[in-house]
Amino acid sequence: MYHVIVNPASRSGRGQKIWKEQIEPALQRENVAYCPHFSEKAGDTVSIVADLFRREPGDVFLIILGGDGTVNEALQGMDDPRRAVLGYIPTGSSNDLARDLKLPRKPLEALDVILHSGRVRSMDLGVLSYADGKTRRFAVSCGIGFDAAVCQEAMHSKIKDTMNRLGLGKLTYLGVALRQLFASKAVSGKLTLEGGAPVDIGNMLFTACMVHRFEGGGFMFAPDAVDDDGVLNLCAVGDLSKLFILLALPTAFYGKHYRFRGITAYRAGKVTIETSQPLWVHTDGEVTRRSDWICVGCERNALRVVG
Repeated sequence: MYHVIVNPASRSGRGQKIWKEQIEPALQRENVAYCPHFSEKAGDTVSIVADLFRREPGDVFLIILGGDGTVNEALQGMDDPRRAVLGYIPTGSSNDLARDLKLPRKPLEALDVILHSGRVRSMDLGVLSYADGKTRRFAVSCGIGFDAAVCQEAMHSKIKDTMNRLGLGKLTYLGVALRQLFASKAVSGKLTLEGGAPVDIGNMLFTACMVHRFEGGGFMFAPDAVDDDGVLNLCAVGDLSKLFILLALPTAFYGKHYRFRGITAYRAGKVTIETSQPLWVHTDGEVTRRSDWICVGCERNALRVVG
C-alpha cells in the first residue's frame, strides 16, 4: 500500500490538479493500492506521517507529491526514518532534492520511476538541534543567516505565487536576496567542528550545512557532497564585502564560489555554530525560528529513497 501525501498548494496551486489529472489516474491504470492524504496548511504533513507511523507496522511506503518543504515536514513526523521507503514526485519551486537525486521533473515520469525502477537506495539525513533540546531533521540542507533570512521573507512574500505562476519564481528570491544582503548587519560567528578547535568567522553572512550538493533552487554550495558518506559539507561565508558577495553568489550555481577568499568549505559529521546575535535558521527551506546556537549532525543511511 502506497500512502500518497499530496500538497495541493505546491507548484503554485497546481498540485491538486496534477494529482487528479495525472497521478491518480495513472495509479488506477496500474491497479496500484494507494491511499491519498492531503495537506491543507503548514504542519498537516507532520501530523499525517506521525499518524501513519503509529498505525503501520514495519515499513511505511510513502509517495510525496510536493516540494522539498513537504519532504521536510514528512521527516518531522517519522519516529524512525529507517522504516520509511520514500518515493518523490517533485512539484515544488526549488526541488533541490530531486535535482541531486536526478529524479524526473515531469510528474508521470517520476511516478514511473517509483513504480517500476526497482531502485531503492539509502541516503543520509541531517539533524539540527537547538539549545533548548528541540530538533529538526533535514534531507537537503540546513542554514543559519542570510540563506535562511531569504527563505523566511520569500515564504511571506505576497508576489511569490504570482511570480511562480509566470515561471519567474527565482526573481522573487533574487529580489529578496538583494534586499536582505544590503540590509544585513555585521554578525560574528564561530564554528566548532567535531573534536576541533573553534573557527572564528568575522562578519558571517551565512553557514550552510549540506547533505546534498544544491540549495535554494540550484545553488551548488557543496559541489563535493555525497549523500551517503555520513558527513556534512559546510559552506561558510564571511569577511566579504557586499560587492564581492554580489560577484560570488552567481558562481555558486556552478560550484565555483570557493575561488573567493572569505568563502570556505568544511567537512564534519557534527558541527556547532554560535553567532553574536540570533539569526534565522532553516531546514530544507523551512524557517521556524531564530537562534544564536545550533548543533548540526548527520545520520548515515537514515532514509531509503526510490530512484
